[in-house]
Amino acid sequence: MVESRGYRRKKYLTALFVFAAVFAAWLGAMSWEQEGEVQQAEASARSSPGESVLLGGMPVGIYMETDGVMVLGTEKLEGIDGKIHEPAADLVRPGDYITAVNHQEIQGKGELLDAVEGLDQDKAVLTLRRDGETLDIRLDPVECEPDEYKLGIWVRDNVQGLGTVTFIDDENRFGALGHGIHDTDTSVLLSVSDGSVYRTAIQNIIKGQSGSPGSMEGVIVYSSRNILGTVNKNTEAGIYGTIDRPEELLGDLIHIETAGKEEIETGPATIRCFIDNELREYEIQVTDIDTSEKEVNKGLVIKVTDDELLEKTGGIIQGMSGSPIIQNGKLIGAVTHVFVQDSTMGYGIFIENMLKEAE
Repeated sequence: MVESRGYRRKKYLTALFVFAAVFAAWLGAMSWEQEGEVQQAEASARSSPGESVLLGGMPVGIYMETDGVMVLGTEKLEGIDGKIHEPAADLVRPGDYITAVNHQEIQGKGELLDAVEGLDQDKAVLTLRRDGETLDIRLDPVECEPDEYKLGIWVRDNVQGLGTVTFIDDENRFGALGHGIHDTDTSVLLSVSDGSVYRTAIQNIIKGQSGSPGSMEGVIVYSSRNILGTVNKNTEAGIYGTIDRPEELLGDLIHIETAGKEEIETGPATIRCFIDNELREYEIQVTDIDTSEKEVNKGLVIKVTDDELLEKTGGIIQGMSGSPIIQNGKLIGAVTHVFVQDSTMGYGIFIENMLKEAE
C-alpha cells in the first residue's frame, strides 16, 4: 500500500534469490478452454519465416520495471479523526498506471512514496494511464497521523523470475516465453518500461502431475556482471529485447531456419529445453494446428512423448515457456502453456507470430 514516512522500497539487485521459475505476475494464472473446459496454465529481430535465427532453449532470469506504477487495488483507512475512509474507491481501478502526483512525474514506487510523503495538503491529483488514455483524478488523502497522509492504494512497479529464450536473430534481438506477462492480481498485461536479462542456474525440478503444474526452481544473482541483455517489450506473444553476447548464453551457436505456419503438420516434432544441466531436444507430437488466430499464443497443441522427459518433469512444466519447437529441421514455434489436468499436453505459439512481434 502507498504510505508516507517510515516505509521505503528496496531493490535487492545484488542479493541472491531462489524461487520457482514462474513470474509472480503470472504465477497461478489459470484459464479454461471453452470447448471441453480444459484447464490450463502458462508454462511462464527483424526476421520472417524462412530466415535463419540462433536456436534458443536456455533459461534466463528476467527483471522488468513497469511503465508507471500499477494499481492493484484500494483499501479503507482509519483517519486521525477516528473515522474510516477509502479515498481512492471508485476513482482508481486495478490495472491503472499512476504516472504523476500533483503533476510531478514519477517513475516507480519509491518516487510515488516520496510524493505522498511530501503532501502538505488534503488534496492530491493523480495522473493515470487507463486503456491507453491519460486522465487526472482528484482525491482526498487520509491524514492518519499528524501531517502524514495515505492514499489507500496498493501498487506494483516490477516483476521478476525465470523464462526460456526461444531465438536470437542476426541483430542480437531475442524472443522469449511466447506468452505475455500478466499481473496475477488484475490479470492485466503488464506495461513494461525496461528490464534486464540475467544468467541463471536451475537448481531443482518439481514434477508436474494432474491438477498441479510442475515448475523449475532457479538461482539468480542480480548483479551487473551477470546481465546478459535488456528487455523492452512485453506482448501477448512473448517478451523481447536484446542479448549482448549470445555465445555466453547459448554456448554452441546453432542456426536454424524458421517455418511459416502453413509448413507445420501434425505428427512428430521436438522441443529443446534445459533439464539436468543439459540443453537437448525431446520428442513430442503436434496433435492440432489452429491457424484461426483466435489466441495468438495457442496455435499449436502438443503432447510430450519422450519417456526421459516424462520421467524427469511429467511433461511440460512452468519455466518451459519459450522452449523452441522443431519440426523437419525448422523452428516452428515455442511452448506457451501446460494443461493443468494433463501435464503431458500443452499449447504452443507459431514462430511466425513471435517474429512479427520482434520486428
